[in-house]
Amino acid sequence: MKKTIILFFVLFFGLFTLQGCSFFDFLDKPDTMYKSAEQLVEEGSVAFADEDYKDSLKAFTQLKDWYPFSRYAILAELRIADSHYKLEQYDEAIVAYQEFEELHPKNDAIDRIIYRQGLCWYEQMDTVDRDSRPAAKALIQFLRLKERFPNSSYVGKLDKMMTECTNNIAGHELYVAEFYFNSGKYKASLNRYKYLVEHFPTSEYATIALNRISAVQEKVDKLERKSSKKKSSKL
Repeated sequence: MKKTIILFFVLFFGLFTLQGCSFFDFLDKPDTMYKSAEQLVEEGSVAFADEDYKDSLKAFTQLKDWYPFSRYAILAELRIADSHYKLEQYDEAIVAYQEFEELHPKNDAIDRIIYRQGLCWYEQMDTVDRDSRPAAKALIQFLRLKERFPNSSYVGKLDKMMTECTNNIAGHELYVAEFYFNSGKYKASLNRYKYLVEHFPTSEYATIALNRISAVQEKVDKLERKSSKKKSSKL
């Protein structure tokens, strides 16, 4: 009996060795393909409906990895992106939405994909003294959506957010202009005020910038005259 048991274990471990993995490696890999594509779709969909986005992400990621050519693969790609978005993992969501658009440029959900990319950036907007790139990138996506899909149901949701994006960018420009002004860098400040007025004339900050331009221009002119006099006196 003992010989039989020993022989069993020798054959068992030998089988794993021949297949290029150990018994313990096998135990360390719980993500073996033990569920069908249909099971994973059901698990992921139920989890997503229940707002359990971590489990939804896990199920749809397994579906994508294990069954990349199944008829559910596109759904998996979409739900992976959506789950990242719901988890506020915006950088991961942006990458997933971009990949979806690149792989399926003619899919019926592309307007929604562009909208969600814009939302990912929009949700990362901060105060005007912070980086304005999220607002700028959100605005790019929202404009792209309006241009490509003017009849999309998502277009009606954009106006308020686009105004907020514009004001955020303009507010940042005003913040930088005033920083330069307070630092005595009047020419740099003037350029920022002019840029704001030229590119964001409808923003709530445009009037403020416009009212500052003449005073800052006087300071710039005064400094230039003073500099010119110094050069003349040296000649």
